[in-house]
Amino acid sequence: QVQLVESGGNLVQAGGSLRLSCAASERIFSIDVMGWYRQAPGKQRELVATITSGSRTNYVDSVKGRFTMSRDIAKNTVYLQMNSLKPEDTAVYYCNAAVGIMHYWGKGTLVTVSS
Repeated sequence: QVQLVESGGNLVQAGGSLRLSCAASERIFSIDVMGWYRQAPGKQRELVATITSGSRTNYVDSVKGRFTMSRDIAKNTVYLQMNSLKPEDTAVYYCNAAVGIMHYWGKGTLVTVSS
């Protein structure tokens, strides 16, 4: 079982930046895909970004050019660098790890972007 702990959420003004971290209990190079999801109030959870075991990244269109997902294998941690934040980025951000058919989730970290 993979345990995930997110951190880095905060209140920030529009146009600002935040970096989220997700620390995993397992070696992340052995995890097929890690991802960041978000859920805004009253909305469904949506995929934001993913990174594969081969370091290939993918982003939802709404964050392309603003968000960057990366990983530090030595620290078993993945990051989400968020720049040029907008009020519509306000959400709880969750880390996800996919291992085979199993999915593991963190408890989330709240990002609030004020206008």
